[in-house]
Amino acid sequence: MYAFYPPATQFSDQIKASHYQSWSRDSNEEPIPRPLSLYVHIPYFDTVCYCGACKKAITQNRECTLKYIEDLYLEIGLQGKLFDRDRIVQQLHWSGGTTALLEDHQIERLAGCIDQHFQLRNDDKGEYSIEIDPRTSSSTTIRLLRDMGFNSISLGVHDFDPNVQKAINRIQSIEDTHAVIKAARKSDYKSIDVDLIYGLPLQTIESFASTLDTLLEFNPDRITLYNYSQLPSRFSLQQPVNLSDLPSATEKLEIRQHFIDRLDKAGYVYIGMDQFVRPMDELSVAQRRGTLHRNFQGYSAISDCDSVALGISAISNIGNHYSQNTTDLRLYHDELTHNRLPIDRGFQVSQEDVMRNEIIEQLICHFYLDIPAFENRWKINFMTYFVNEQKKLKVMEKDNLLELTADSITVLEVGRLLIKNICMIFDRYNR
Repeated sequence: MYAFYPPATQFSDQIKASHYQSWSRDSNEEPIPRPLSLYVHIPYFDTVCYCGACKKAITQNRECTLKYIEDLYLEIGLQGKLFDRDRIVQQLHWSGGTTALLEDHQIERLAGCIDQHFQLRNDDKGEYSIEIDPRTSSSTTIRLLRDMGFNSISLGVHDFDPNVQKAINRIQSIEDTHAVIKAARKSDYKSIDVDLIYGLPLQTIESFASTLDTLLEFNPDRITLYNYSQLPSRFSLQQPVNLSDLPSATEKLEIRQHFIDRLDKAGYVYIGMDQFVRPMDELSVAQRRGTLHRNFQGYSAISDCDSVALGISAISNIGNHYSQNTTDLRLYHDELTHNRLPIDRGFQVSQEDVMRNEIIEQLICHFYLDIPAFENRWKINFMTYFVNEQKKLKVMEKDNLLELTADSITVLEVGRLLIKNICMIFDRYNR
């Protein structure tokens, strides 16, 4: 998935904390420094879900969690010193097992530490979101988070079918999910985002249709469908999954198509990358206005931020450059206790990458590229510069996925469902 470009597979261990510190200092010296986007990653969960495909640590030992949070405080302090205090935090996102493993007073303390070192908004105009586990989140916690400034919540459902839930070791009742959504509505959150996954073991088009019908009764603002890929060599949590229980490729396509048809009928707008939103959702509004943006956290109505990522494996984006924290919990702790940022790889972007990233973002957010405007910005002839890419685009044009003229690339309706494949044409590392 093109969360950002260049892909993390191109990150090099030649990029260290010193590079990041230099980029941060330079960003403060811009004529108009960009606002900040803060990302906080808490990798701990108290139960293992077999469909996981990210950096997680499973524990019911609260002591391990608290040690990690103490390290996170240290990183917040180090990062806060790098950025001028007048740089407002326009975006804030907490991911992972926050509500599963932290008590309310610990959540408040973490929020207070961030507020101490960064300039948070106090007017509810930013994008402040948090991932919620419906199995462990009370209405009191939902209200507390809203009072703390969070205005958007994201919750994983995956699938409501009991057999599917048992197969992936994630038991989550319809009642628990509905209770969280009702509490969020009562607390006046701006956006409620629900994630589903297709291709899970024992999943059928009938069972998934039932899940979707139930979810639509709760009327979430955003629904995102993720594709389950069985890669146990990369993601050890997937090893218990029985391969014979997985739906066939044909069944997966049928499930995805049913999802698309059902949400279209329910009045949701497809903005790309299998994400659907209500017509008046700020993401849909931003797409109509031509201001939709995408980074490694997903789609956003706010652009032009420097992204500061906190926690193990978290990826920062300062200017046009990227850095990633270590994925090793012990090294993360050791670096911070020695007053060092735990960065161990990254990518220093070239002008070529900036140019290609602009094309990818325009297509992935707006399904359209204004070629003359692009040529004027970059002082190039598009068709001459991208002669090889043009050949691949023409193949997709024959398949009715897009229209290519001297003035534009326009992604057609069918092509929008394959936008990742279209964007990959401009990925110079995908050869």
